Amino acid sequence: MRTRTGAVPRTALARKLKKEKSPAPPQATPETANLPKIGDPNARAHLEKGIGELQGLHKLLLSSEVDPDVLADFRNALNRVRTAAWAAQQYVIRKEGNLDSISLHSLLVGARIRAAYQLCQALGDDLKRTDIEFQRGTLIELHEATKNLAAQLKHVVDKS
Repeated sequence: MRTRTGAVPRTALARKLKKEKSPAPPQATPETANLPKIGDPNARAHLEKGIGELQGLHKLLLSSEVDPDVLADFRNALNRVRTAAWAAQQYVIRKEGNLDSISLHSLLVGARIRAAYQLCQALGDDLKRTDIEFQRGTLIELHEATKNLAAQLKHVVDKS
């Protein structure tokens, strides 16, 4: 369905993207971290198919208006895939080079720790600003989550 100008209405595009949207890739777990083998033809075929689909989505993004919620979900999924791809690449490089043997899961956790650190730094800067109106409920939830995380971090850091 197109408007007089030939553009696809946002609601139609959003429905189309939601139909096409695949579930987020599963996060690596200790049980699945060592399943794929280097050069696995099945993994290669899936990745090549995904590359083609991403190229098609690239064209769609450049030629259409996309619902902001769908776009945010898409960006989050891409970030998870990017992180997993980086971790998988690092794992393969280390394994092929007989370097420090670190699990894929450990690499993913390290990437999340770096991302959390960067977010904490940015949030600290945001909290100093006076031109931002914060939602009390989300601040309370964040405060509770960070208190719990700080206690867990202290326990882990004290052990090591």
